[in-house]
Amino acid sequence: MPELPEVEALAAFLRERATGHAIAHAYPAAISVLKTYDPPLVALDRQVVSAVSRHGKFLDLSAGPPGGDGTPLHLIVHLARAGWLRWREEIPAQPPKPGKGPLAFRVILDDGSGFDLTEAGTQKRLAVYLVRDPMDVPGVASLGPDPLDAAFTAETLAALLAGRRMQIKGVLRDQRIIAGIGNAYSDEVLHAARMSPFKVASSLTPEQVTGLYDAIVMTLTDASKRAAGVAAGDLKAEKKTGLRVHGKAGQPCPVCGDTIREVSFADSALQYCPTCQTGGKPLADRRLSRLLK
Repeated sequence: MPELPEVEALAAFLRERATGHAIAHAYPAAISVLKTYDPPLVALDRQVVSAVSRHGKFLDLSAGPPGGDGTPLHLIVHLARAGWLRWREEIPAQPPKPGKGPLAFRVILDDGSGFDLTEAGTQKRLAVYLVRDPMDVPGVASLGPDPLDAAFTAETLAALLAGRRMQIKGVLRDQRIIAGIGNAYSDEVLHAARMSPFKVASSLTPEQVTGLYDAIVMTLTDASKRAAGVAAGDLKAEKKTGLRVHGKAGQPCPVCGDTIREVSFADSALQYCPTCQTGGKPLADRRLSRLLK
């Protein structure tokens, strides 16, 4: 799943290529992808892209009338778990045919270039919204603070964690608490903070909160720097090369050499280092425990 660093890189990639161009057409290729009906999608035709930004893990492409007069519309994209953006220097002008393939949405610019939104797998969760205000998208309106915003401080994090009886892994992934961190970077943050993913958020000492804050900012800043300037088609591979524990179960920890372990859930898994994070004790894998009964 694309997370804050990759979505920021995609925003920069689109900003460089699409800003100043008019949208010729925008087409849905999957019935479920477009979540809004007012304004209609045809309202984007001939609107000029003025900005591309990010809200958490949501992309925001702003487009308004030529000349900059009038209020822009916002094409908001959430790539979900298996979605991606594919830039094309030449893109077919005809509307895409709805089908069972990965293509979900297509945007064509006035110079013939554009991008496809694709989604692998059978669970179709990629979402596109056309709105007058980004806050009209429920997922954007409910976002917590952005961890790379200058206003996000250790004190901000302490206030978010106070009294919260949730495991810290779940806190980091909850977009309503902190925006932009998903399964991969929450594993990376907790490894950098030398903290168990099962630790209860409200139990953190002030020193641990500070250490977690530093790990959040350092991990996301470093990942964003690595992703900056990388072509959209190469971002997934770049992300994998920069991960230290996520997706590395069975491999040695790059810090201490212990074997990275995994805890599996119904639709996801987390990875951690016992020596670095849990005092050498393996965490209970409930799925494995059920298999052994």
